[in-house]
Amino acid sequence: MFEALGGRLEDALSKIRAKARLSEADVEVALREIRTALLEADVNLLVVRSIVDRIREAAVGAMASRSLTPGQQVVKAVNDELTKVLGGESFRLTYASRPPTIILMAGLQGSGKTTASAKLARYFKSQGRSPLLVGADLQRPAAVEQLRTLASQIQVPMFSEWTSPIEVAKGGVAEARRIGRDVVIVDTAGRLTIDADLMEEISATSKEISPNYTFLVIDAMMGQDSVTTAKAFNEALEVDAIILSKLDGDARGGAALSVKEVVGKPIAFASDGEKLDNFGPFYPDRMASRILGMGDVLTLIEQAERTMDEDVAERGAKKLMEGKFDLDDFLEQLRQVKKMGSLKGMLSMLPGVPKELRNVEIDEGELGKIEAMISSMTKKERSDPASIDSSRRARIARGSGTTPANVSALLKQFKEMQKMMRSMGIGPASATKRKAKARPQKKGRKNRR
Repeated sequence: MFEALGGRLEDALSKIRAKARLSEADVEVALREIRTALLEADVNLLVVRSIVDRIREAAVGAMASRSLTPGQQVVKAVNDELTKVLGGESFRLTYASRPPTIILMAGLQGSGKTTASAKLARYFKSQGRSPLLVGADLQRPAAVEQLRTLASQIQVPMFSEWTSPIEVAKGGVAEARRIGRDVVIVDTAGRLTIDADLMEEISATSKEISPNYTFLVIDAMMGQDSVTTAKAFNEALEVDAIILSKLDGDARGGAALSVKEVVGKPIAFASDGEKLDNFGPFYPDRMASRILGMGDVLTLIEQAERTMDEDVAERGAKKLMEGKFDLDDFLEQLRQVKKMGSLKGMLSMLPGVPKELRNVEIDEGELGKIEAMISSMTKKERSDPASIDSSRRARIARGSGTTPANVSALLKQFKEMQKMMRSMGIGPASATKRKAKARPQKKGRKNRR
């Protein structure tokens, strides 16, 4: 998401970024491009007008300023505006003084509400909490079983019964108190469209259990339709915050950039992948930075800390410095990187990466091929790639469903990587030199006759 919008905004700002002086004509040209980019991203028209007006106001001040270059100030103004429309401050959730903290999940059918409920439970568990999932969606076939399966995967207890949604929600809260769970997440029924029955049922459920928070799950790929949905739910329920699902999809971003300003409710969490760990708090300032191509190193670090095995990473780094890094280690590190999500998503978080590189379509299947090829090698072949001759390459190719040419390309790339490491002072020869330098010099002795 946001690739097209980010690219258009970067193009518009690049024309004024380095200018020592700005004219009104320069600003108006940039503002027209920004306006067009936001409208094409399906951002609400009133929101677009508000953003453009505030950027124009900041640009007028920038032309009279002498601190930063005017172009840089306009870029800062755009970044500030994006942060503001995305919510400004990140959402802060406080827990009930008398547990459990009750969370009601609402949304249309197909918005990803049930999966978001499980992801939210997993998040709370990672924060040291003891969540309970409640399956109160009795309308959709297999919804309860889907939630039960997801609950099993994250090892969180789940409660449901075939009575009525209100009774299930009420019984779930009572069950949480009975077994000592401090967070209850109630997954309610959705509909294909907003209707009176849906609103009445959710309102009645809300009145019965008095939730501490009501989260509305919105499909980020719905664009402005999601804003209409949010307004309707908010009028019936008093929504506290939004959870954006499918943020990694091929969407234009209008939902994320419109919902806070139109509905007045912040985005609390976002789901940026299908895996249960592709979920976390939504940070407006970080997202604004990513849209403008400035990266998001903090999220990348947090993602690495959350998914990567520290012992594996340290072991790989040590073997790399000692020049003993082989294909076994490479495979181990590759699997660690795959845990972090898509490579394209990681590239978007790195500052300074050119737009052209961020927008390159990366075939994630290639990583699977590499993993299959290395897994088809023997232990000796992985530790000594030079031993792999043509017959071995053919066997590895058959075992991994690839071609001998693919195997040769992998071996060549690994050899080039080793050569590059040696040129950077990493490798056996370099390790020997470092040890020699570290070894204390022996004092000379006089010959005794």
